[in-house]
Amino acid sequence: MFSTIGQQALTGIVAHLFFIAVTWWALQALHFDKLLRSNSVVKARVLYILLTIAIGSAVSSFFLDYLSWSGQLPLMFN
Repeated sequence: MFSTIGQQALTGIVAHLFFIAVTWWALQALHFDKLLRSNSVVKARVLYILLTIAIGSAVSSFFLDYLSWSGQLPLMFN
């Protein structure tokens, strides 16, 4: 039982970090410099990091929910 919980925890951590990294990479294509004030470099970087974490976590949660639900689907036919 504990090994299953440990595997789920490890899968969750890896998935969150992976999707946060992918989101960071994808957001590099946007030019936030043109949308923000010129004297707000630190605020822009903090916003960029928070936006990356928010989007990456949402996508990771969707992926983990889908993975969990697809694993539980065979139980419906028992």
